[in-house]
Amino acid sequence: MSDEPAHRPRVLLPAALFAATVLSVFYAGATQHLPRSPESYVQVTFTLPGMLAALRTLGWALGQGWRFAVPLLAILVTHELGHFLLARRHRVPASLPMFVPFPNLLGTMGAIISMRPIGSRNALVDIGAAGPLAGLVLAIPITAVGLALSPVEPLAPGGLLEGDSLIYLLLKRLVCGPLPAGYDVQLHPFAFAGWVGLFMTMLNLLPVGQLDGGHVTYALFGPRADRWSRWFTGALLGYALALAGYIALTTPLAQLSVDRFVPALIWGPWALATRVLLRLSGDEHPPAGDDALTPARKAIALLCLALFALLFMPLPMRAG
Repeated sequence: MSDEPAHRPRVLLPAALFAATVLSVFYAGATQHLPRSPESYVQVTFTLPGMLAALRTLGWALGQGWRFAVPLLAILVTHELGHFLLARRHRVPASLPMFVPFPNLLGTMGAIISMRPIGSRNALVDIGAAGPLAGLVLAIPITAVGLALSPVEPLAPGGLLEGDSLIYLLLKRLVCGPLPAGYDVQLHPFAFAGWVGLFMTMLNLLPVGQLDGGHVTYALFGPRADRWSRWFTGALLGYALALAGYIALTTPLAQLSVDRFVPALIWGPWALATRVLLRLSGDEHPPAGDDALTPARKAIALLCLALFALLFMPLPMRAG
């Protein structure tokens, strides 16, 4: 996020990436409605009637995919517009959001806004906090509405279960009430989109480097935050390794599979990615001036750190 964009943001690349992300997120939504067993793919692939049936199924699934894609894209776009509009307000040259398509379970890896170093601590809080706070304004009610649409059913063996944060647990309790033993909420696509919005907001609020949480932490504590960023990425990687070891030692050998290690496979690569990004920026956040934070900005910065704690998911996804 430290590249120097032109004063007039380029449109073509951000527009192309956004179009690709829309397709990718719709695809992710569609896969929630497609058969998952290998046998089903063989049956619909190797005959002409089967191929036609597969195309009809895919078309139907893409039509259903909007229930995941539209709310998730709304959350992500609102998040990035929060950053962009506050950067413009503070006259910090910034690119348009560049979304990252990724045809996995989520359909995207979020977005990046390239901007020049921010020369004011107050502006740093405004720009850094604007995205997560704006995104949560949509993510929380979308999750609540989605949970209201989600049935409570007995846990089925196999598959992946979404992780819990304190905010997500509170929403489930308020909307769905106490869950009987052996039961869980079977997420409606709208609810899953809200959960993804909460999860991505938490990742952005990590107090590291030039992530949103890193901006806020640097504005609060100055250059000391650079040292804490390095410690935090190391601790996160250590947590991922410890988690993998714990899973390996406590899971019967016959039940060991890649699915069991999903929590470690999420935190480990993310810790490495944040460490690489931190290293590429010279292990230092760009200086942000020496102006004193206003009381309101201090409150907003502390709110962001509190939200990170409330949104943190020790096990983002786990095998059922």
